[in-house]
Parts: sequence; structure tokens; C-alpha cells
Amino acid sequence: MSCPLHFAANLSWLFQELNTLSHRVEAAALAGFKAVEVAWPYETEATELKKALEKNGVEVVLINTPPGNKERGELGLGAVPMQQAEFQTGLDLAVKYAKTVDCKRIHLMAGRVPMGQDRTSVAKEMEATFIENLKYAADILAKEGILGLIEPINTRITDPRYFLNTPHQAVAILQQVDRPNLKLQLDLFHWQIMDVNLTQNITNYFPLIGHVQIAQVPKRNEPDSPGEINYSHIFNLLEKLGYQGYIGCEYSPKGNTVDGLGWLRTYWSNQESSKSAGLPGCR
Repeated sequence: MSCPLHFAANLSWLFQELNTLSHRVEAAALAGFKAVEVAWPYETEATELKKALEKNGVEVVLINTPPGNKERGELGLGAVPMQQAEFQTGLDLAVKYAKTVDCKRIHLMAGRVPMGQDRTSVAKEMEATFIENLKYAADILAKEGILGLIEPINTRITDPRYFLNTPHQAVAILQQVDRPNLKLQLDLFHWQIMDVNLTQNITNYFPLIGHVQIAQVPKRNEPDSPGEINYSHIFNLLEKLGYQGYIGCEYSPKGNTVDGLGWLRTYWSNQESSKSAGLPGCR
């Protein structure tokens, strides 16, 4: 029995034609989305975003912890030594924001290898820091009914200094933390670049996957644009595995966002056809 997939518009990437987060929520709703995700929504008051979500019948399903000090080149603090207090402050902000907008998932960003440091020499210290911070976060999030996520980000194209960069590294860390409310954020763009073997990795790690994001490789455009990933196969695989979470559309549209949503309109149309034909599904 296959399960229809649920998609969320990533408003940090899509609908950039519009300047405000509230207007992007409205545009996503008009395009047919029932859910959105935002990397760092903090420049928009949480109450303002909540009003836009309620007005348009949309839920926000994922936000990130704050990146830290951008002037110092920080992109998350979870694994950065000597920054535990700053990580906890950022987590508190993320939790307060998530509670206001009723978001049930927070990406706990690992962060970058500090400038001037060699990755190999600091790997053990950064891993120990990350595990410590994840255990702390898991306790906080459990009280609020929020799922914590960690995401490997590729070091070959996107961010050479990011600490967490392969699915295998992420899984090993989750196993050491061993908390049921911490899961794996599967970004297919990053996984394809770093490890290629998507079918086996998705299948093997499926019980740990708490969120999925998509973009084509290597240019990070729409999933039906030319590239390395066969998204028809990936969607079929996720359906067969019974994935019931959200798939975040975290890609850079080649042109107007709505014009590039043909792939999703086709998916929705096929689902409606199957439903009309009385074919079995999860819902």
C-alpha cells in the first residue's frame, strides 16, 4: 500500500518574488500548499507569522535554530566548542517562536569548523560538543512536544566547513544521543552530493528520518529540472516505505516560483486520479 506524499514550500527559497514572509505564506496557499517551512523566520514577529498562517489555512512545519553571529561566519552552534551557552540561548528563542506559530519540528544546526582549525584535529571535540548539546535540546524539546532534527550539509558544493556532512556521520551521532525525539533530516540534494547511494541510504535509515527536503543536483533547481536525481523513483520509494512526514521544497526556482511548480501539480493530479479510481492508499 503506497502513501501520498505531503509537500511544504520552503519560504526561504520559494516565492522570493515577494518581500515579506506573510505575503509568501499567502502565495504558497494560493499555489496549493497546506504547509510551509522557513529557515530563520526571526526577523518576522511570531505573532505576525501566526496571523498569516491562520488567515491562509497553512501550517509551518519546520524552522531552524538561529545561525549565530553571521559576522563571525557562524551557521549554527550545536557542535561548536565553547559555545554551549550561546547554543542554549538560540534554542530557547527557537522553541518560543515554534510554540507561538505551533511548529513541531526544529532543525538543530551543527555549525561550521571554526576558522583556522583543521577538521580532523577538532572532529572528536566537535562531536562530543554536539552530542552534549543534542541531549540538552532533546530534554527541552520533549517537554514541548517538538521533534529535533539534524541535517548533514554537503562540503563539496555548499559549505566546505560544515561539521555534519554525511548521513552516516549523522546516524552515528543520533545513535550515541539515543533520544526518541531526535531524528534525521534527509536533504536529498546534500545526500546525493556526499554519498550518491540514495535508494539504499533512504531504505536503511528510514526509521530515523523525521523530515525530507528536495532539490535537483547539481544546480539546486526544481526536482524535474535536468540533473542527477530521479525524483519519480524517489517519490515512489518514499510512498512504498510509508513516509507520512513532510517534504520541504528547498530549491532555487529557475524562474517564477509558480511557473516551476508543474512537477508538483502533476503529482497532485495523479493522486487525485488514483483517488477517483478507487485505488488503495494510506488515507
